[in-house]
Amino acid sequence: MKKIIMLTAAVLFLTACPAEQEKKSGTADPDATAETVKMLAGLQAATEKGIMFGHQDDLSYGIGWIYPDGESDVKRITLDYPAVYGMDLGDIEHLAPVNLDSVPFDHMKTFVQEIWSRGGVITFSWHVDNPLTGGNAWDVTSDRVVASVLPGGESHETFKLWLDNLAGFLGSLTDENGNAIPVIFRPWHEHTGSWFWWGQKLCSDEEFITLWRFTFDYLCKEKNIHNLLFSYSSSGDITNQEQYLERYPGDGYVDMVGFDYYQMPEAGNESFVKEVDRVMGIVTAAAAEHGKIAALTEAGYEGIPDSTWWTSTLWPAVKDHKISYVLVWRNAHNKPGHFYAPFPGHLSEKDFVDFYNLPGTLFQKDVTEMGLYK
Repeated sequence: MKKIIMLTAAVLFLTACPAEQEKKSGTADPDATAETVKMLAGLQAATEKGIMFGHQDDLSYGIGWIYPDGESDVKRITLDYPAVYGMDLGDIEHLAPVNLDSVPFDHMKTFVQEIWSRGGVITFSWHVDNPLTGGNAWDVTSDRVVASVLPGGESHETFKLWLDNLAGFLGSLTDENGNAIPVIFRPWHEHTGSWFWWGQKLCSDEEFITLWRFTFDYLCKEKNIHNLLFSYSSSGDITNQEQYLERYPGDGYVDMVGFDYYQMPEAGNESFVKEVDRVMGIVTAAAAEHGKIAALTEAGYEGIPDSTWWTSTLWPAVKDHKISYVLVWRNAHNKPGHFYAPFPGHLSEKDFVDFYNLPGTLFQKDVTEMGLYK
């Protein structure tokens, strides 16, 4: 039986300074709900106990199944859920019934309520479409898109409408008593790469920072959404702290910091361990300097062709760093070979159970016992 250490999360008190000012502690949103403040405190306290494991779309679908109640590839192997659940809000800007991966938003809302009720953590990314060209998030045919959505730009009103639709969904995430459920919101991710329209070569530092601050201010101040913890998340191509922070919008606009890093088959395990360890050192140093929580916000090895990858590669890459969580990407039900967590019969199944049983890995039962934010 995995040893469970009880945790009493200390509540951080909000400061009185406005979001525009730099701040070293408390939520970035000075009007964050009490539950959101407790969530931030719980996430910080959890870093003293271990590293939470997360999985994208864990409840939505997996290998050989889609949308059944209570299903999870992680649970099928460990008899436990992940501690962190990733979901994506792409297409909420159009009020579509399903997101870009065909997950119904109504189901997503139910998942959030279930996760919250058992003490889990929810993190949202947003692969938002290109408002200037009409393409998707990966449409990088124009380097004017970010400029176009800022005040005075030709796509600004469209962008505000999209933020209205986003706010409507985020504001609808409530528990059985009508209280807003806190979630981690990770917009404009992997911005140090150039594969999204908000990427490094598609806008200036000033434009990106303005985009981030406008998004924050519009959601929190104009739409009164106060259940968000904002996560600043780069891609893995980081050389030093100066580069990592060159588009950082300020302590008053960020609650968490992290980066995304996937193992490529040609790179090998040793390279993955070395690079994740190196970049994590940069990110955790920045987190400590700015009073933020760090995480490996996306990671994984597509298909997991290594039977001991979990204990011999992923864990060695992260174990020496004080981070909140590591989240691996989704197990697509409709794309053969596109999966990042094991499932019954997979060659890394046994090693994943060994990974689960490590004292330093935290899953749903661990954080439930800890009372992470309750």
